Amino acid sequence: MAFDGIVVANLVAELNQTILNGRISKIAQPEADELLLTIKTNEGARRLALSASASLPFVYLTDSNKPSPMTAPLFCMVLRKHIANGRITAIRQPGLERIIQFEIEHLDEMGDLCKKLLIIELMGKYSNIIFCENTLKIIDSIKRVPAQVSSVREVLPGRNYFIPDTQSKLNPLTVSQEQFFDTVCEKPMSLSKALVSSFTGISTPSANEICHRASLDADDATASLSADLRLHFYHVFDHVMNDIRENHFSPCIIYQGDEPVDFSALLPTQYQDLTIQQEFSISVVLETYYAKRNSYTRIRQKSADLRRHITTLLERNQKKLVLQEKQMKDTEKKDKYKIYGELLNTYGYQAVEGASSVEVLNYYTNQPMNIPLDPTLSPLLNAQKYFARYNKLKRTAEALSTQLEGTRMEIAHLESILNALDIAETEDDLSQIREELVTYGYLRRKNTGKKKSTKSKPFHYRSSDGFDIYVGKNNFQNDELTFKFANGGDWWFHAKGMPGSHVIVRTEGKELPDATFEEAARLAGYYSKGRDNEKVEIDYLQRKNVKKPNGAVAGYVIYYTNYSMAITPDIKNIEKISE
Repeated sequence: MAFDGIVVANLVAELNQTILNGRISKIAQPEADELLLTIKTNEGARRLALSASASLPFVYLTDSNKPSPMTAPLFCMVLRKHIANGRITAIRQPGLERIIQFEIEHLDEMGDLCKKLLIIELMGKYSNIIFCENTLKIIDSIKRVPAQVSSVREVLPGRNYFIPDTQSKLNPLTVSQEQFFDTVCEKPMSLSKALVSSFTGISTPSANEICHRASLDADDATASLSADLRLHFYHVFDHVMNDIRENHFSPCIIYQGDEPVDFSALLPTQYQDLTIQQEFSISVVLETYYAKRNSYTRIRQKSADLRRHITTLLERNQKKLVLQEKQMKDTEKKDKYKIYGELLNTYGYQAVEGASSVEVLNYYTNQPMNIPLDPTLSPLLNAQKYFARYNKLKRTAEALSTQLEGTRMEIAHLESILNALDIAETEDDLSQIREELVTYGYLRRKNTGKKKSTKSKPFHYRSSDGFDIYVGKNNFQNDELTFKFANGGDWWFHAKGMPGSHVIVRTEGKELPDATFEEAARLAGYYSKGRDNEKVEIDYLQRKNVKKPNGAVAGYVIYYTNYSMAITPDIKNIEKISE
């Protein structure tokens, strides 16, 4: 779900259990809008990352460190001056706002005990980290906001800090049944929008989850609720709020295959077809989610030009295929012209001079046939004309047959490269795909003509029975796995009739259990074009029966004797080995 007030509540509960009463030993500002605090606790040192990034604000505990600039920014210096070695005495969330307030106790220059507030607001483009006196007078902020930028609130040294109440939303943790009915149920809008517009800290995904738990459609209008459904809706809402009040959280990441698509502080019920991975800590959830999400986003961005280029080539070849197939269909009439010529050679004497047609017996079918004639030509010349048409169409069909095969092969090759782009995870994976495009003339090599070495390796899985399974990420790896890495007795898997990875199971001379066959087939289905299908048909056979035709492109193989099975391309329970 979004980084909303519920996620912040989970974070505050976790921080109170881990760093409360800890001392701030180091303060760093690795980015213009990011802080990294090292906090010493009784259990050891912990790092707390805080970001006021407009696109990706966050707070979480982390084991990772980040290099800091040689000269500390002004805001970092202010924090070091005031709260270095300070003790965190309270961590609060006002209401269910997307705000965390750290109360820090420290000694001033005179040795007197003082308190300061470090406040982080996680509000999208309005996110900020604000440092205040205990009286809420602002000392400084990581982003200064003058009146010219915001007419609602200035965030400048000397100004008083306050939380803008621009939308007059209620605190969902303290709302009564009557207030719920009067605010949510009386609004002329959908149930989800009514929740979001009525309460602080409730995002649209959270509102949808509450509706789903109540077995209500989030898009239904509030006016459609009967008195009983209103009461039921409130009870489900209050049950969720009670979980938050009592810190009953279940932090988790929602995956679609290997890709993280969402996260939540509460165990969601609305994702029926996705994988939910629970974690012990919301910090682990946030750090894992953002790291993986950033990785996927970065690779998608870096592969955008390649994808666009391949898609253009694919569309061009698909149009060419349609045209060639139409031309091939036109050549199907060639046999008719051959018969016309043969019949005219046999029965041409029956034609009346100057006639535009002649009806003769077709000795192939023993049926009469009407043959169109050119009145200006003799039957013999008409026959020669039909034979010439036949020979021309025959030559065209032979040429088109070769061209069609080449076009279909090129389409299959480009689709396989597109599939490789879909499963690429690193820049090395993209480099190998780019190298393939250069090798087959789809791209020009940049700069030097030297081939770049890459560290991209096939995916490595282990079956539930302990057998190693390898999955090629692209056509070069598919060839390498099948014809150089695998032994003749190893088993080879591939999605039937569609682009996909070669999957190799190393047998080490042993018989494979049924479960390993099924798991390898699931991998072959998942790493194919059919990964989103409910079922995918998989061909499998021993590697020694897989052949590569002379001159075939990378990844292309042939085989004649194989087994097949239909599987669901679900790989969530198959162990992936990190290398």
